[in-house]
Amino acid sequence: MHCSAAFSQAATSATAVPTISGSRHVGALHSSSSSCTLLIPSKPINLRFCGLRREAFGFSPSAFTRCSNSQRVQLPSRRRFKGSNVSASLGDNGIPKSFDYDLIIIGAGVGGHGAALHAVEKGLKTAIIEGDVVGGTCVNRGCVPSKALLAVSGRMRELQSEHHLKALGLQVHAAGYDRQGVADHANNLSTKIRNNLTNSMKALGVDILTGVGTILGPQKVKFGTDNIVTAKDIIIATGSVPFVPKGIEVDGKTVITSDHALKLEFVPDWIAIVGSGYIGLEFSDVYTALGSEVTFIEALDQLMPGFDPEIGKLAQRVLINPRKIDYHTGVFATKITPAKDGKPVTIELIDAKTKEPKDTLEVDAALIATGRAPFTNGLGLENISVVTQRGFVPVDERMRVIDANGNLVPHLYCIGDANGKMMLAHAASAQGISVVEQVTGRDHVLNHLSIPAACFTHPEISMVGLTEPQAWEKAEKEGFEVSVVKTSFKANTKALAENEGEGLAKLIYRPDNGEILGVHIFGLHAADLIHEASNAIALGTRIQDIKFAVHAHPTLSEVLDELFKAAKVKDHASNPGVPRNFASSERTNQHSDRPSKPNLVKKFADVYTTFVSWFLCLVYDLQKY
Repeated sequence: MHCSAAFSQAATSATAVPTISGSRHVGALHSSSSSCTLLIPSKPINLRFCGLRREAFGFSPSAFTRCSNSQRVQLPSRRRFKGSNVSASLGDNGIPKSFDYDLIIIGAGVGGHGAALHAVEKGLKTAIIEGDVVGGTCVNRGCVPSKALLAVSGRMRELQSEHHLKALGLQVHAAGYDRQGVADHANNLSTKIRNNLTNSMKALGVDILTGVGTILGPQKVKFGTDNIVTAKDIIIATGSVPFVPKGIEVDGKTVITSDHALKLEFVPDWIAIVGSGYIGLEFSDVYTALGSEVTFIEALDQLMPGFDPEIGKLAQRVLINPRKIDYHTGVFATKITPAKDGKPVTIELIDAKTKEPKDTLEVDAALIATGRAPFTNGLGLENISVVTQRGFVPVDERMRVIDANGNLVPHLYCIGDANGKMMLAHAASAQGISVVEQVTGRDHVLNHLSIPAACFTHPEISMVGLTEPQAWEKAEKEGFEVSVVKTSFKANTKALAENEGEGLAKLIYRPDNGEILGVHIFGLHAADLIHEASNAIALGTRIQDIKFAVHAHPTLSEVLDELFKAAKVKDHASNPGVPRNFASSERTNQHSDRPSKPNLVKKFADVYTTFVSWFLCLVYDLQKY
């Protein structure tokens, strides 16, 4: 599982979702029979956003109208649920009659953390159970420490690139690094973020229960030795662990997983990386910057198989070919033996198709980067008749758990890597927020095609939506056209100022209606640039609208601006889901800087004008009469 493409955990999600405050307005209604005043608290609305949520704004339940004739009108609101402080008692069928908590989350990774914070915001009495440390894989053994190492590798590449520095008029001599200092930087960052997550939950009143969580039955969980708690709803967010294929012996020293590599206990002269996905690619960036030679071992016929093919080819030309990296594709590592008694690590390779022996490598170390496996053993799923599929907990599109008979398990949800839908930390958090929306009375289905991913190499790779082959396959099945446009970082002023013109952005879309099917970026700060595209997909914004958005100059964001402007959408295309005053000059008042009035107000004004005209004509006629 990768976070922000490289590492994440089902039980994790990158950071707390930001809050936005907005002011409320007070209005009044008057009539001859009664007087109604709209009373809304002056305290700002505290709204939290996930880019994948369909609704952004809503009224607080405390907003209401009070009328002089004792009539009370409730405005639209989000339900808030108050937790029960009553200890649980069991009914005849073993299901609790009352609950210790409104919500219990098993797993305090980023996914569980995001769900917990949103649950508190919605008024739920919440507890989170953690058997290891708060933060899960992402914070402790994934996204966070890996980004610390990648920050170092990025600086080293800049300092070591004499050609790059000379172009900027800079001179640097004898760039070096302290291995322990680099390792401490990664460890310290993990500790800081872990403490931040813990403190944020404690400050909001989330109970952190220490111990391994096990589901005993409907709405009932055991943690630790014999502590039993109940909840109206339960979320499984236990995440994943590194997947190690059969035949590979991991000793944690010379044959390692990403968990060990992030400690950076030594920098080998030559390391083999099994797997060329996000994790392998990022570690190749780190190791080569620190002086190692790298050999990739990939089972498929091409490197970086998970990327859009065109982006993958460019990335190979920039990230692989010029560096001290070689590779073997179309092979399996059937046996890897750790270094021992002065002998190196040995790797036996066979042909992936014929299974014939291919080669034997001897290296200083081997990193196993073959993906992640769900951590669901010991959850007690057998107590509720749930059977995992390759370790993953089966769920529907609303993250509701499905039992062995294909029925939904009431009040039980599973998010993040444990369900296998999308093994990214921020996806786990988004799923958790989606579940909380559902248990508090608002239906919500997450659009996973709008969730971005990124690989933090130098330069970075990012993507959202479909790859070009996936888009063509979908088009063939559903009968629509596909168009592709591209733009180069060489045409961007800011990229050229940084002397970082190597890069490409690619847009895949439907020319008949302007729908964005996918966006892929390779270049400077690609991981930051992708969010304009992912938010557009999440909100249903079409190209014909977003191309009118204004971008500051000179910025890297203009790469996306040029990309959208280059797209050709048929004239008849329209997007009824976008507000009329959103972007296009055709949808705004041409004679004013203010948006045109909503249709309802306009219709009322037309009716009122007609009535006044009719009334004046009537008075005039009566006067004549």
